[in-house]
Amino acid sequence: MSSIQPNRGGAYGADHSVGELLSQVTSDVQTLFRQEVELAKTEVRQEATKAGKAAGMYGGAGFAGYMVLLFGSLAAVLGLANVMDGGWAALIVAAVWAVVAAVLYARGRARMRTVSPTPEQTVETMKENTRWARHPTN
Repeated sequence: MSSIQPNRGGAYGADHSVGELLSQVTSDVQTLFRQEVELAKTEVRQEATKAGKAAGMYGGAGFAGYMVLLFGSLAAVLGLANVMDGGWAALIVAAVWAVVAAVLYARGRARMRTVSPTPEQTVETMKENTRWARHPTN
C-alpha cells in the first residue's frame, strides 16, 4: 500500500485558485480511494487464507477418516468376528467411525464460522472518510 496520505491539513489555503484546489482535492480523493482498495484486497486475502486452512482441515479430516475407516475397520471387524457374528461386528465398527466423522465435521464447521467475508477494517475507514468528507473541519 502506498504511503501517500490524503492532504487534510492547511494546503487548501486561500492562496490557491479554485482550479488548483479542485485538482488537489481530486488527487487526494483518488489516492484515498486507491488506499482503500488496497486495504480491502489485503483483508480479503487474509480471510481467504483462513477459509483455505479451514477447507484443508475438512479435506484432511476426510482423507484421514477414510484411511482409518478402511484399515481400522478391517482390523476391528476381524477382531470382533472372533466373539460375535461378522455382520454385527461390521455394524458396530461402522457406528464408531460415524461418531468420529461427526466430531471432525463439527470442528471444521466451527472453524469455518470464524471466517468473515466482510473487509471490516475497510468498511470502518470508509465510514470515517465519509464523515470527514461531510465535515472536513471536524
